[in-house]
Amino acid sequence: MAIAAETRSPELWNEDLAPTDPSHRTWTAYHYVSLWIGMVMCIPCYMLAAGLIDQGFSALQAAAIVLAGNAVVLVPMLLNGHAGAKFAIPFAVLIRTSFGVKGAKLPAFMRALVACGWFGIQCWVGGSAIYAIGNIATGGALIGAKISWVGIDVGQLCSFMVFWAMHLYFIARGPESIRWIESITAPIKVIIVVALLAWAYNRANGFGDLLSAPSQFIAGGKLEGKFWAVFWPSFTAMVGFWSTLAMNIPDFTRFARSQKDQMLGQSIGLPVPMGLLAFVSVAVTSATVTIYGQAIWDPVDLAGRMEGIAVAIGLAIITIDTLCVNLAANVVGPAYDFAAIFPRRVNFARGGYITAVIGVVMMPWKLIESSQGYIFTWLGGYGALLGPLLGIMIADYWLVRGARIDVKALYDIKGQYAYRNGWNPAALIALAVAVAPNVPGFLATAFPSAFGGVPDVFKEIYNYAWFVGVFLSVVVYMPLMSKERRRVARLVAFA
Repeated sequence: MAIAAETRSPELWNEDLAPTDPSHRTWTAYHYVSLWIGMVMCIPCYMLAAGLIDQGFSALQAAAIVLAGNAVVLVPMLLNGHAGAKFAIPFAVLIRTSFGVKGAKLPAFMRALVACGWFGIQCWVGGSAIYAIGNIATGGALIGAKISWVGIDVGQLCSFMVFWAMHLYFIARGPESIRWIESITAPIKVIIVVALLAWAYNRANGFGDLLSAPSQFIAGGKLEGKFWAVFWPSFTAMVGFWSTLAMNIPDFTRFARSQKDQMLGQSIGLPVPMGLLAFVSVAVTSATVTIYGQAIWDPVDLAGRMEGIAVAIGLAIITIDTLCVNLAANVVGPAYDFAAIFPRRVNFARGGYITAVIGVVMMPWKLIESSQGYIFTWLGGYGALLGPLLGIMIADYWLVRGARIDVKALYDIKGQYAYRNGWNPAALIALAVAVAPNVPGFLATAFPSAFGGVPDVFKEIYNYAWFVGVFLSVVVYMPLMSKERRRVARLVAFA
């Protein structure tokens, strides 16, 4: 849809935020399957099941929890993706209908910061592969004393920055270059995962005892009687894992050839590869106990232990794979978000550069130091933050507006989505109410020494953080938007 120059406000518009031109709406179901395979086949996803086993679950329980969590998050993914495919607009523009044309900058910034954290984490993983290759080639010459204020050594920092710099080429060339690289590498990733599974099975003459080991929650286990206390926050974290993409999936579905293409592609591309990768993760790790005498969850460490040319090939594959994932999952969304916050000065490329800089500043290696911090603090924490935003978006689009949007008004500073001086008080109230109950539990989890006195009821609420956030945001938002809902209903009746 073309937006006439006289009807759009400069502070809300640039070419990257405009509705996608029909000539660029070419993504088929295959492209979405490829996109998700490309994003799913990554080190953080591989290590999800590992983190769950570290928390006491059996291998099959861990794989099942990962699969179930992704089946749940697929629902809001499809509901939110519908708007992108129908109106060809990115997340940062779509959310103006609920938060207002100015207020939309707040959720865009919140979502962008989380993506910056993920961008940094993936850069750390890719940099670790480069670091391992360098040490193999030099006999460990890169290993040195840690820099006190950073917490890593010079070799690790340099490897991290080298991998970080590799992203700049694709950032400069926009989202189409990202679709191209994902479409090519997705089939290769599937072959690599199958080959890894076959290698582990053959080397260990089976998958080892870890795959059949019981959970630690059974009678006599170390965590007997605590299954549900650990299950719910773990399951919530699995749902929250892709909550960033559930919000900004319109950034990708705006390029869809049809609604059917994006829905079919995502329904196949997200839950199936996630479940299979979780199984591969636990099966291969189980085999490493037999092969190396210890469980090796980190694929970078595992690749470094392989023999001959397999070492270099394995680490090179990890590097390329992580680059592809990072570009699709953690550059496109925040790049559009920053462009929406500063549309006069920031386009897609500049937004990508901002993402890259913040990703370094956040020192991502500290976010994944332990499975406890990775699952319950990082994943659970941003799930508690983004769940309410997702609930507000879905309630506004489907329940208030019935999937009807005035696209021209999204770019008009004085249009129907201006609300009060550009901000929608209903969305702000719903966000505050939905986030508030999870804050004490998050603080107790992230900083137990400082907030150990938080009442248990708040810790229990935090176990369901994403679900609590989504539920409360919808329950609070809908009554506050009753007047707007009636207005939309009247327009539909007279249309």
